[in-house]
Amino acid sequence: MITVTGASKAFGGQQLFRDVTLTLVPGRRTALVGNNGAGKTTLIEILLGEQDADSGEVHRPKDLQIGFLPQELTEIAKGSVLDTVLGGASEVRDLEHRLHELADKLATTTGTEHDKAMTAYGEAQHRFEVLGGYALEAEAQSILHGLGFSPADAERPLREMSGGWRMRAALAQLLLSKPDVLILDEPTNHLDTDSVAWLEDTLRDYPGAVLFVSHDRDFIDAVADRVVELAFGTASEYVGGFAEFVVEREERLTRLETMRDQQQREVARVEKFVDRFRYKATKSRQVQSRLKTLEKLQKIEVPTQRELVARFAFPEPRRSGRDVAELEGITVGYDGVPILSGVDLVVERGRKLGVVGPNGAGKTTLLKALLGDLAPMAGTCRLGSNVDVATFAQHQVDGLDFSRTALQELQTVAVKGERRNMRSILGSFGFPGEMSDRRVGDLSGGERTRLALAKALMNPVNLLVLDEPTNHLDLASCDLLEDALRAYPGTILLVSHDRYLIREVCDGLIAVRGGAARLYDGVDEDVMSPHGASSSPSPAKRAASGPAPKALQAKATPAKPAQARAQSGKAPAGKAAAASAPAPGANAGNKRDEAERRNALHAATKELRRKAERLERELGLAEAGVAKLQRELADPAAYDDNERVQVLVRDHDVAKDKAARLMDQWLATTEELEAAERRHR
Repeated sequence: MITVTGASKAFGGQQLFRDVTLTLVPGRRTALVGNNGAGKTTLIEILLGEQDADSGEVHRPKDLQIGFLPQELTEIAKGSVLDTVLGGASEVRDLEHRLHELADKLATTTGTEHDKAMTAYGEAQHRFEVLGGYALEAEAQSILHGLGFSPADAERPLREMSGGWRMRAALAQLLLSKPDVLILDEPTNHLDTDSVAWLEDTLRDYPGAVLFVSHDRDFIDAVADRVVELAFGTASEYVGGFAEFVVEREERLTRLETMRDQQQREVARVEKFVDRFRYKATKSRQVQSRLKTLEKLQKIEVPTQRELVARFAFPEPRRSGRDVAELEGITVGYDGVPILSGVDLVVERGRKLGVVGPNGAGKTTLLKALLGDLAPMAGTCRLGSNVDVATFAQHQVDGLDFSRTALQELQTVAVKGERRNMRSILGSFGFPGEMSDRRVGDLSGGERTRLALAKALMNPVNLLVLDEPTNHLDLASCDLLEDALRAYPGTILLVSHDRYLIREVCDGLIAVRGGAARLYDGVDEDVMSPHGASSSPSPAKRAASGPAPKALQAKATPAKPAQARAQSGKAPAGKAAAASAPAPGANAGNKRDEAERRNALHAATKELRRKAERLERELGLAEAGVAKLQRELADPAAYDDNERVQVLVRDHDVAKDKAARLMDQWLATTEELEAAERRHR
């Protein structure tokens, strides 16, 4: 367990945060959120022991194992993908090596030495079995499969793979090693929707403590049972997932506004008294007393959204033809090997389509063919009339010149004779005032992403092709990008692992799987994550965080006029989809059985869940009480009063015992609940 109490940190005279209290315990899954620059990375480095807090305490047991996944890897492991992952289970690998050594010794010794080797072999073999050594490689392969690796990838040298796949291998190594505390910085950035759904299931069942930074609202909602927001110089903890966090934060801000208004009324009353009697000798003592009160008063500040300045703006594009892009019977791939075959697809003007599917299925290949960057082996691809394209992909962030300022970098794509103010454009992308003169090399990952977006989107276009535009953005910037994409008047093709963004922006999906690409009206969870439907947010959470997705319509894709289709002799793609779909009666029966199973599980575990939730609330309050008393005991002024110190110490001991007792009860109840759930599955 890691405990942080009253931690503060400042850089160059700027206070990042103060009085941060955080507890990571087994089974607790905490999401750390906050704007870029709020101090999330610094807080993680303090937790890891890589830097010290200016004040406060950090408690880490000496034998605690901490696993950390950064946003970017600084070193590339040697060997194959599987070797890298197995390296996470170092104790098991050492035991395996020891067993080989002892086996050789058994074969070459006799007498007493042989007996000693036999005893040592038995002990090592028992420990190897306890640690799951014989199933280790199978477990590693299972984790790799869940993260999207094919069986053939396991033996590939890791150096041959892209940065995204290396990050997946590093994550697989961590999951295999099973550290006591797992700290993940944006773990979904390099995953597709299938792998994100698998990771959600894995982290929900993780026995240790989990702390993760993420901008993916669905992921937070599915995994977290705590949200810690680092904002405006302090940390606020909320019980529940993202939906609960949003509701509780609004309630907290409302309470702060009420308290601020009351304080301002009291200040106005005192100031009125001071102004009235400032020059009356008979009132001088009262005036001075009230002036001192005002000087010592700690004003209540209410966070506002004005600090989150990233108002993405799009210039008005010209009107394109009705069919923005058309693919007829294309087969496309590399070096004569097809990736996609027989694709018929029409993208109509004004559509906003999410492109989904596992990594390696051909999403990028499809977009390259659609944009004319990759010639098909068969069939035809063409863009419609008056189509102007802007593309954004993560490699464009890597292509920024770190020696230039943000303004100089934006000017490299300005149209000659451009009359718009470049600084105003940068301001709309979150670089107000002097920030436009900062060097690109000094910007954070999220700020570089925003700058690359500004370069891609500053000129008027009517077709946006966006590949993972939210990577490295904070939640506030994701919200503003979402608003801008919804208001965008042109056509959008959006590749993203962020299911919430797709659900909120898109009116259809292009699913790329199994060598084919099909277009569906509406945004259906089973199309986005066909193997991860169980990890989708609950209807209650979905209602709190956004409108429910439309049901999948298996009818034909929006396509060419019927007469043209008849002349081409090709059936609409939707008919093939409908032909292969299960019978409606079978679907209804499966859904009814699933509903009955869920109802039985709910009834059998209802009281246990209520008890666990009640204990969790009580535990949260008890831990907050302990933290409050710890802060008071850390105040040097408290020791001026001996009686007060004795009371604080006694109350602290009682509060600690209560928190420990509630922790034991909560752990026992959650174990009982999990056992009950397993019995009814």
